[in-house]
Amino acid sequence: MNGQPQVRRFVVGTAIAGTVFIAIGAFWLSFTALADLARRSGIDDAQAWAWPLIVDGIIVVATVAVVALAGQRTAWYPWLLLMAGALVSVTANAIHAIVAADADVPAVLAASVAAVPPLVLLAITHLTVVLTRARPPVPPVPGPAPMPHFSVESDEAPEPEVSGRGLAVVLRDEGWSNKRIARHVGVHPSTVGRWLGARTSPIAITTTADTEGTPS
Repeated sequence: MNGQPQVRRFVVGTAIAGTVFIAIGAFWLSFTALADLARRSGIDDAQAWAWPLIVDGIIVVATVAVVALAGQRTAWYPWLLLMAGALVSVTANAIHAIVAADADVPAVLAASVAAVPPLVLLAITHLTVVLTRARPPVPPVPGPAPMPHFSVESDEAPEPEVSGRGLAVVLRDEGWSNKRIARHVGVHPSTVGRWLGARTSPIAITTTADTEGTPS
């Protein structure tokens, strides 16, 4: 049982390392293709690197936002950015493959191969975020059972199972008044009187009967 959390952390860590490695490779392939397409489109070489960073960066940021806002009403906006970024990246990679491909390679094949890196980047980024957010379930730790508390001002406190009527009897034997017992137990003084009366009435009746039966 103790080894299961360690095994799970190792598996998750290995999966995260693998997804990060694949994501870096997919990002680099898409980055180089989009940067070359930007240069072919007239963007200066010193600025061409920014265009793929913007396009593929939207995919990464929007994926993290989608996972973070899962289940919330505002999640539609990062989903919209994610779909738009993925569409632009896949289309741009396919166009670059058609423009830069050799004449012997069919355009459909070149476009299909070029579309793989941005799609993998989209899927692997989402998987990485999900893995990093995953946590093993922690069983709840039961708290200590509440112990009954008696603030009896005496050398010997009553046993925990003594309560109500029994506690009133104990306190009365210690010299407490009915009013003080009622405040301590949390009942009306008349209730304490009934408790103690029920306890002493048989004795009182017996004493009275013995007195009446004794010859004067």
